[in-house]
Amino acid sequence: MSETRKENSSDGETKPQTSFVNKFFGGSKLRSSKAERGKESNDLRTTDSQPSAETQKTAALDTAKPLPSEMELGCRMEKNEQFLQKLGKNAVDKCLDLNSCRLTTADVREMVTLLPFLPDLEKLDISWNDFVGGTLHSVTEQMHFVSKLKSLRLSSCRLTTNDVQALGEALKAVPDLEELNLSWNSNVGGNLSLILQNFQAGSKIQVLELVDCALTSEDGAFVGQLLPMLQSLEVLDLSINRNIGGSLHSIAQGLKSASTLKVLKLQSCGLSQKSVKLLDAAFRYLGELRKLDLSCNKELGGGFEDSPAQVASLEHLAVLDLHQCSLTAGDVVSLTQVIPLLLSLQELDLSANKKMGSSSENLLSRLRFLPALTSLLINNCALERETFTALAEASIHLPALEVLSLSWNKCVGGNLKLLLETLKLSTSLHVLRLSSCSLVTEDVALLASVIHTGHLARLRKLDLSYNDSICDAGWAIFCQNVWLLKELTELDISLRPSAFRDCGQWFRHLLCAVTRLPEITEIGMKRWVLPPSLEEELQCFDRDHRSSVHFDHGGCQ
Repeated sequence: MSETRKENSSDGETKPQTSFVNKFFGGSKLRSSKAERGKESNDLRTTDSQPSAETQKTAALDTAKPLPSEMELGCRMEKNEQFLQKLGKNAVDKCLDLNSCRLTTADVREMVTLLPFLPDLEKLDISWNDFVGGTLHSVTEQMHFVSKLKSLRLSSCRLTTNDVQALGEALKAVPDLEELNLSWNSNVGGNLSLILQNFQAGSKIQVLELVDCALTSEDGAFVGQLLPMLQSLEVLDLSINRNIGGSLHSIAQGLKSASTLKVLKLQSCGLSQKSVKLLDAAFRYLGELRKLDLSCNKELGGGFEDSPAQVASLEHLAVLDLHQCSLTAGDVVSLTQVIPLLLSLQELDLSANKKMGSSSENLLSRLRFLPALTSLLINNCALERETFTALAEASIHLPALEVLSLSWNKCVGGNLKLLLETLKLSTSLHVLRLSSCSLVTEDVALLASVIHTGHLARLRKLDLSYNDSICDAGWAIFCQNVWLLKELTELDISLRPSAFRDCGQWFRHLLCAVTRLPEITEIGMKRWVLPPSLEEELQCFDRDHRSSVHFDHGGCQ
């Protein structure tokens, strides 16, 4: 208790304070002024002077079941405040966020005592607390106190089968629930119907996230049957449930009734070529879809060859993620006809599809018809000079581009000059990733020249790691100019895991540049070997800038 509170209490008054209690318990404010106390006292004297039979009867009942006094209520509130302060949490109206608080079993019990005091609670997040598992029943038993709850997040809580069953019953008490996140709880798998069985037609659920829940094929079929009842659903994330691919027919049928859906994530769900055809039939009913993630489904390759037509009907689609889908040359040909028609597309990820290297020239060339594109990820696609040239020419026509990632495409090395016009014209590029691109000294000198002439001024993250062929002279030119990137926050020039190399005198230029970069926080320099003199300078720098800049030179010999 603070000295201020002690002084306030010593004169017999409790003065109004804007505290945790007031924010969370706005409907239960303690009376604080003498005027209010006087009015209450007068009312009581008036009532006491004219007692009625009914009053006496009520008084007798009150004596039998005494109500909590203001002192008791205030004590309870103060304990609640101390509990959240212990967890480093601040009060926010209608929200109790205990995500990643390392709650113990005792903490969970104490949290449960909060719920009766939170009748207006709308958001409860206790995700990433392992000890919630096995104790959730104590929370669900109090769920009726928070019947206005709209968001319940329980991801990675190690829920047990008993927890899952208790949750299914408790959801009856929160009819206004709009968001439910049970991700990373493996016992949800095989028991999904027990949790969601009480969702009826007219449910208000808008967000349903079930990432890595070990869902079974039967769970997938249940989701398909449930979807027509969720007429407000906007986000459905079933990612990393590899067994639901076999029930995709049911899910696709259900999606035909999910006209409000805006986000569909099916990353690593065991999808096959046939899955693409099933989903394509549902896309015509998903006119509001904004984000589609089919990534990391390696058996999907070949599925787009005959059935991508309905993807073009997704006129509001802003994000398309197809990375690591083993796309074939035939897939690329089909997508060439579709992707340029997605005029609202802002983010496209085709990374880790190595067969694109020799077959994507037309597709990459036609990206120029996507003026809203802000993020383009084509890492590790085995691009060849012709396909890289097509991409470079198209990128000139992407004025909104903020993120460009070409890492692990060896053809970029020695050919960065093809991107020269893009780098000069770009006024919005924030992230440029060229890791393991076989860059040579001429490439990094070109980049330094672009920076020197005032371009790339808005760049925040630059990744030049794993380009071991750049000589000391190239690094020196680059480090002498990098200070001009005033918004830069992260720079990575690390060497490959198998390579160790002596750091040249250019390192002094880098240290000098960092002192002139107001936003920089991270410098990656793994496996560069510093001589004793430079090591001493880095130690001095670390001492002077410990709170703002981190040099990651792990792996140094």
